[in-house]
Amino acid sequence: MKIYNYKKSHALFKKAAEIIPCGIYGHYSPSPLVPATAYPFYTAKAKGSRIWDVDGNEFIDYMCAYGPMVTGYGNPKIEAAAAKQNKLGNCTTAVPPIMVELAEYMTDLIPCADWAFFAKNGGDVTNYAVMVARAATGRDKILMISGGYHGVSPWMQTAGHHGVMDDDKKNVIAIKWNDIAQFEKTVSENKGKIACFISSPYHHPVFCDNEYPADGYWQSIEKICRREGIVIITDDIRAGFRLDMRGSNEFFGYKSDLICYCKALANGYPISALVGSKDLMNAASKVFYTGSYWFSAVPMAAALANLKEMKRTNAPAFMLKQGEKLLNSMVKIASNYGYDLKVSGAPSMPYLRITNDPSLMLHQEWCAECTKRGAYFTSHHNWFISTAHDDKDIKKTWDIVDDAFKAIKKKFGDEFQL
Repeated sequence: MKIYNYKKSHALFKKAAEIIPCGIYGHYSPSPLVPATAYPFYTAKAKGSRIWDVDGNEFIDYMCAYGPMVTGYGNPKIEAAAAKQNKLGNCTTAVPPIMVELAEYMTDLIPCADWAFFAKNGGDVTNYAVMVARAATGRDKILMISGGYHGVSPWMQTAGHHGVMDDDKKNVIAIKWNDIAQFEKTVSENKGKIACFISSPYHHPVFCDNEYPADGYWQSIEKICRREGIVIITDDIRAGFRLDMRGSNEFFGYKSDLICYCKALANGYPISALVGSKDLMNAASKVFYTGSYWFSAVPMAAALANLKEMKRTNAPAFMLKQGEKLLNSMVKIASNYGYDLKVSGAPSMPYLRITNDPSLMLHQEWCAECTKRGAYFTSHHNWFISTAHDDKDIKKTWDIVDDAFKAIKKKFGDEFQL
């Protein structure tokens, strides 16, 4: 099987490092890619489930741009809707009618949604959600899950990160996932001070096994929050529309006051949304929050077309089923070589880990070997399945997985056998 090299990609990065901070910054940074020499840094083109780098290497992409690609790169229906709107206008002096149409569609689609607000990035709407909760309750404190990720505003980041001050975190309380007793105790100790509880619908941190809510977890959380007047914010940025078109809270059986969407909303076009209950609409209308490109019409048209296409095809069910098919055989292939490949989280956005080596170094080596053969895997983050990942992709991925396990078995022998 051909092993890729990235001569042009790495040369371009060297040039970029002289004129761009870090060369590539944020979650696209090469630093979490171990070893970085096994990965491309620049995409030349993309189509369906595939990306091609600047060296001409072709990959089945299981990161999907870290989530935004959900119905396939360059999906004809979404692209046609975006192009049609672009001919009419995109960023203009007044609001486009498509904004009203998209808001109507989302409030009809999502049971918890009585209104919709649009921005650009996930962090825009998680931050706005907290501001709405504070405006509605008159309270300061934010309750969140330790290890949860909600964006890059200073209050969202871990203390000690560059540019984050102690005061930025003074009203943020972090607690353990799936620990109702700690939640109850924290609420009691801060009675009347907590504005909101913000959490993803299930726990999907990096470098850790993902965890579904325990039986009755969200129902208990909801009961406590209703009693104490705490706003429930579901951060559905990552999982949204990959579990249930109605919202991931519906998948887990609870009602949210505010839900944040972004990644899969428009199949790669820049838009995010906050939807909420009627009780919070007045508070939301009083919070001033805006941006230069938040009223752009093209991403709204793309979002509307993408949501309609996902609903028509029952995309979440397909992605869950396709993910399960892919992963079940990958686990069997791993066992053939004496490795335990653990899968956690939803099959439509799974987290994988080879348990033979707790340091994750073996897992990093295996992901790198897969990537060098054409299945783009990262070792620290959950992956994503899209509706473009067909059976042909899955079969080719199994072949790559097998060859990669063969390579690390040859390199390490029985060193990591259980």
